[in-house]
Amino acid sequence: MSDSVLIQISDGVATIRINRPQHNNAINVTVARELAQAAFRCDSDPRIRAVILTGVGESFCVGGDLKAFRSADTNTSRYIQQVVFNLHAALSHFMRMDAPLVVAVNGRTGGGGTSIMLAGDLIIAAESSSFVLGYTAVGLVPDGGSTFMLPRRVGWPVARELMLTNKRLDAHKALDIGLVNRVVEDANLLEQAYGTATRFAQGPTAVFGATKRLLLNSATESFETQMELEARAIVKSADHPHAREGISAFLDKRAPCFEAGE
Repeated sequence: MSDSVLIQISDGVATIRINRPQHNNAINVTVARELAQAAFRCDSDPRIRAVILTGVGESFCVGGDLKAFRSADTNTSRYIQQVVFNLHAALSHFMRMDAPLVVAVNGRTGGGGTSIMLAGDLIIAAESSSFVLGYTAVGLVPDGGSTFMLPRRVGWPVARELMLTNKRLDAHKALDIGLVNRVVEDANLLEQAYGTATRFAQGPTAVFGATKRLLLNSATESFETQMELEARAIVKSADHPHAREGISAFLDKRAPCFEAGE
């Protein structure tokens, strides 16, 4: 990997930073590829029990790098295909991995950056942050799973409005409509993200992952099929040391230690 995406692991928490601040962390092929590599690592490394995703500088991610798309030596459709292939691979891993993903939104977010944000299990926004879809404004169709995730966060009517009008939202309006989970002062953003991720890292990681995947399936499965998936998942989880520890801790009236039950 180069330095377009940085990853650091400490105490079970992986912190991923999109690192093109001079370009407002716009997504080019390199960023998309390195984000996919980082996501695969978080999905496959059992030492990683929670993940923080944020941006370096004054923007989280403003979306696709339009200058790279238009470059004279670039076949635009082929270039976008490479970006989308890698970006979608990253998001698929983020959505299905066991480790919960905490997205810390700093500054401007747009287009593919908003799509990346929507993969978060918990989204914390700085007060200075702003949000826009922006795809149709430049003649492009939304990607990054945003047509799947956005309606499920804010509802179909609001999702249509945001995608078709490219209305820009500030942090508090985003909170009002459910686009983000929490708004904090800029200076406290990473502290809040680390605190949340650390609590996740101390929890039952495999159960978090199974729950995430059940929720993802629920969008397309019938009620009866979803209950069958739940039944299989809860029976499987009951055999895991985390369940034995969690049940014992509850009955003993003490805090559970899930790390001891690996």
